[in-house]
Amino acid sequence: MDLVIILICVAVVLFSVNAFKNQKHDNYKNFPPGPKPLPFIGNIHIMDIRKPHKTFMKLAKEYGPVFSVQFGMSKSIVLCGYNTLKNALMNHDELFLERPHTPLFSKATKGNGIVFATGENWKVMRKFTISTLRDYGTGKNTIEEKIIEESEHLVEKLRSYKGEYRSWKPFAGVSSINAAVTNIILYNCYPFLAKLLPGGHQNFLENVNEVYDFMRATFTEHKKELDVNDQRNLIDTFLAKQQEGKPESSQYYHNENLISLVSDLFAAGMESTAATLRWAILLMMKYPDIQEKVQSEMERVIGSAHPQMEHRKHMPYTYAVIHEILRFGDVAPVGLPHSASQDITFQGYFIPKGTSIIPVTHSALRDKDYFKKPEEFYPEHFLDSDGNFKKNEAFIPFSIGKRNCPGGSLAKMEIFLFFTSLLQNFTFRPPPGAELDLTPQLVGATNCPKSYEICAVPRR
Repeated sequence: MDLVIILICVAVVLFSVNAFKNQKHDNYKNFPPGPKPLPFIGNIHIMDIRKPHKTFMKLAKEYGPVFSVQFGMSKSIVLCGYNTLKNALMNHDELFLERPHTPLFSKATKGNGIVFATGENWKVMRKFTISTLRDYGTGKNTIEEKIIEESEHLVEKLRSYKGEYRSWKPFAGVSSINAAVTNIILYNCYPFLAKLLPGGHQNFLENVNEVYDFMRATFTEHKKELDVNDQRNLIDTFLAKQQEGKPESSQYYHNENLISLVSDLFAAGMESTAATLRWAILLMMKYPDIQEKVQSEMERVIGSAHPQMEHRKHMPYTYAVIHEILRFGDVAPVGLPHSASQDITFQGYFIPKGTSIIPVTHSALRDKDYFKKPEEFYPEHFLDSDGNFKKNEAFIPFSIGKRNCPGGSLAKMEIFLFFTSLLQNFTFRPPPGAELDLTPQLVGATNCPKSYEICAVPRR
């Protein structure tokens, strides 16, 4: 049969399936409004693939804080604005607790770990993760000590530059990553076309399997050195759980869960924290007066001692600057999708069970009802009239509710210790005449600053 005829037949079938699915949603009363989808592609043609949150913000102005979009043949609900996010993820958290089925990540994780897990497995893994991170963080000082040690290594590395200009890139292979992301998006929208797509999704799965194989071998060696009475880290604690002999020991604390859990924590923590620190240095170069105020406060409070978490409560301006870096840098502008656990009516709209819910974190961090100058870098967002640090409930860089980032407290600890250590030792300056561009670029799912050059001038 002629290839053209085959393609026409496929198009007709897809159009029919798409029309049926649209009709199913259209039959619901009060389904959230949204832009009219095209056959097969849905609303992908209007999306800024590199900055989807920008498209969502524009659509929110037209359709309101709760609206629908269609990717391929699947409808999703988008939530914008802090009040709407709070209402969904905190006030109705049990109704939006699940994760939707995404073919690629389902193949990669098989429901293990914490990020894409659901049901009882997710509850057990999340409880374990939060408890263990808390024990190794506040209860014991091992994590803070390790961060301080690593910050010292970074300081020495920058000292070796001897004040010369060096380039800070988000990371190598940006074009390859963007290509892989594009393939991943296509694969999750049209899993039945997987064999016709370029090899990006298959390469992704092969890379995941390679990392998992390495972890299996590492954990096997780690287990040989395990002392349940002297647990050194999260991995030791997990392996000790395996040996307790309880029903949940084999049901939940198996190696595949450990592999996915460590992968989730490593990927989420490494990329977002590193991007935030790159934003921090760029913003200090852009606003040298703010950098100087931070350094002055540090000299009064810390002096020549090494920064520690206990100093934080005596450094309101520095703590406000760090919060504003997290808000302005906005490294995760779109949160991971949730899923409606049952048919619900939310803010006057009917949402069917299983519908994907997309929370736009960017819309909260730029909410003009909570931030005086949402598009500017303005540390006073987190200071009261007396210069004391003040909280802002719309500050949710780690999301909110039961699905918020379990490593948020650890990330804030890392950022505080690295940031203060760097500014205690260096003043950061751009090359003479350089135009510092604060326009972010999306790398994977992370808002990163563009490549820039720094000069780390030693202060002592």
